[in-house]
Amino acid sequence: MASSPAVLMRLVASAYTVAEKAGTIVRKVIQSGELGIVEKTGANDLQTLADRLVQKSICASLSKSFPKVTIIGEEELPAEDVKEELIENGHSSLILQKSCPDQYASLKEEELVVWVDPLDGTKEYTEGLLDHVTVLIGIAYRGTAIAGVINQPFYNYQMGPGASLGRTLWGVLGLGAFGFQLQEVPDGKRIITTTRSHSNKLVIDAVQAMEPHDVIRVGGAGNKIIQLVEGKASAYVFASPGCKKWDTCAPEAILHAVGGKLTDMHGNAYRYDANVKHMNSAGVLATLRNHEYYLSRVPQAVLQALPSD
Repeated sequence: MASSPAVLMRLVASAYTVAEKAGTIVRKVIQSGELGIVEKTGANDLQTLADRLVQKSICASLSKSFPKVTIIGEEELPAEDVKEELIENGHSSLILQKSCPDQYASLKEEELVVWVDPLDGTKEYTEGLLDHVTVLIGIAYRGTAIAGVINQPFYNYQMGPGASLGRTLWGVLGLGAFGFQLQEVPDGKRIITTTRSHSNKLVIDAVQAMEPHDVIRVGGAGNKIIQLVEGKASAYVFASPGCKKWDTCAPEAILHAVGGKLTDMHGNAYRYDANVKHMNSAGVLATLRNHEYYLSRVPQAVLQALPSD
């Protein structure tokens, strides 16, 4: 008799369907025309009805199926009963059919921490830049991001009415990443992707120091990592605090699953234990290849301004 799937693969399989449901919720909210926007700390830090509904959906759904897993979501929401229509009990049978990497085969629920960003790129969502928007579910073990799910609710939306919207990418360290075609930027090209709405002198100085052939300014950490794995950018440079653990956990896992790297601007790995501080204080540097080159270009003044955790 076949043994039942490992806890990690069951959690990823559930996170996949939960993320798909989240994408549906995000699309429904925008179709309704009632975004329910509130400012959290200012005009660049927004929360919408979609953020709130999606976080409730993801956290309640995963908690129901995996009660011992620690789940940390971006939004601070009051504890309340979640409507049944927000609960997703399904799982991806395709993911369950894949073998769990040996090093994670015997993990227990209570050893896993899930980091949830219900709507990455909220500002862009409110401005209609829908291709920047992602839903992020990252899974960590002993402080390391080991699996991730990224849903792009509006993937394909530029194809016009009738287009099939949305896709879900996922990956597990030691297994690989799925749901997209891995591509690299042409040899010798340095294309930097960086923040659209949170730039400052440190960010600009760090980007320029890379001597890029091109710079792409877009919203969302999830979106930027997708650019790296699809060959649209060679490095994601954000030399500033602002990014949080729920922004980087899922994208980091998918990037690392295909041989890429995400660190702070000093080259140090971020940790995703349940008790870590949420802010990525020393910025983010992510690459698919040649991480050491980009690290070597970071100006000393930038490093001094961003103390490593």
